[in-house]
Order: sequence, then C-alpha cells, then structure tokens
Amino acid sequence: MSLKSNEIDYEIVGSEMQLVEIELDPQESVIAEAGSMMYMESGIQMETIFGDGSEKSNSGGLMGKFLTAGKRLLTGESLFMTIFTNCGSTKQKAAFSAPYPGKIIPMDLKQFNEELICQKDSFLCAAKGVSVGIAFNKKIGAGLFGGEGFIMQKLEGDGLAFVHAGGTIVRKELRPGETLRLDTGCLVALTRTVNYDIQLAKGIKSAIFGGEGLFLATLTGPGTVWLQSLPFSRLAGRIISASPSKSRDEGSILGGISNIFENS
Repeated sequence: MSLKSNEIDYEIVGSEMQLVEIELDPQESVIAEAGSMMYMESGIQMETIFGDGSEKSNSGGLMGKFLTAGKRLLTGESLFMTIFTNCGSTKQKAAFSAPYPGKIIPMDLKQFNEELICQKDSFLCAAKGVSVGIAFNKKIGAGLFGGEGFIMQKLEGDGLAFVHAGGTIVRKELRPGETLRLDTGCLVALTRTVNYDIQLAKGIKSAIFGGEGLFLATLTGPGTVWLQSLPFSRLAGRIISASPSKSRDEGSILGGISNIFENS
C-alpha cells in the first residue's frame, strides 16, 4: 500500500531547547503550527491554510476545511496551520523550534496503527498527509479534572509527526491490565489501546496537603505512553510564584504568613 503522507528526513538538534531540522525533496511538504518555524532555505515556500492539508480535511470541500479549522479552535490551537513546500529542484531544509525547554519526540505513526492521542498543545509539525484532529475523552471525570481536559489532539496517518513536551521524556510500555498512576499534567501522549481515566487521591489530608492535587491520572494497558517531567503549567506556576508581586514581602514574618493564606 502506498504512503498517503510525504516521506521526510529529519535531524533533532540541541539538548534542552531543541529544534527539528527537516529535509524535503522537491515538491515534498511539512505542516506546522503557526509561529513554530525557525528558519528555511531559499527553495522553501510557505502558505497559511485552513485545516492540515491532509486528504481527510480536504474530503468535505470548503465546508470540510472550515469544520477542521473549527475543531482546532476547540483544542486551543490557532485557526490556521502553515504548510512548507520545497519548490526547488534540489533538497531543501526547514527547521522548527520548541516553545519552551524540553524534548522533541519523533513519532512514526505507522508504528502505532496510524493513530496517536496527545495533549492539545504538544503538536509541533508533521509530514504533509498527517491529519491533526481532536479526540474527546469519553469519561466525564477524566475530561473535567484531567490536566489535558476533555479534548485532546488526535494524530492520524502513516507519516512522521513531531511532538514537544517539557523536561525529560519517559516512554513506558504497559502490559495488558497494567496500571500506571501519575500527575495529570505529566501525560504527553498515548496509543489508542490505553485506557485513560481520573481517580480521586485516597486520603483527604494527602490530597490537600501533599502538594499533588486531588486527582491522579490512571493509565491501563496494553499500549505505549509518553510522560514529561516538567509540564508547562508547573513551570509557569513556579515563575508566577517567584515574580516580584509574589516575593515583595518574602523577608518579613507577616509576608510569610500572608503567603500561606494566599496559597491555601
């Protein structure tokens, strides 16, 4: 069976603030989130489009494109995507950078039954032909209390996709019936065979004073999951707590007491 997605070559550069450099043959294309491009060579042309340029998004004509773009709004992403095409006669390169410290993960969708579920802000770029849609969490508890929310992104196709996450990335293979519990914000991606749910942390004192929150995500195999050590929400929270408005009374006893009540 012939591939529906472009076959692309790539190199991931860097360690903490990574970028992915993609090499395109003539007439090959890559799609990316608006604003993620770092540089491109002279033969690359870019175009802003509705949807993702895949056969799936184009199958419904103009209305299908508007529907695809509308779904992207539900995931909190931009209404537009950008497609980069090599219009030259030789190989050309385009590079895309991560938005905050972490790792870029290459995902060959052929290895995961051509479908992958990921948190809504993790998609960076992909070979043209990969469909970027939405996946509704079927369980209301997971939707309301999960760090990833009721709506997650669904990547479909037979090409390469690149996902970004914070800190160190851990890949785990879950056996049938094997369960993993984790902080809701630490989930990056999972294959469709993994069951995702939310459970209330046992013990009200542990939930309130333990610093881990009231809810934990539970992942049950079989399947593959990817976890991140530094969710962006955790990083942003530390930055906000260290801002001048939060730390102006840090040196006084009254300031310390007021901070306790502010954070409670």
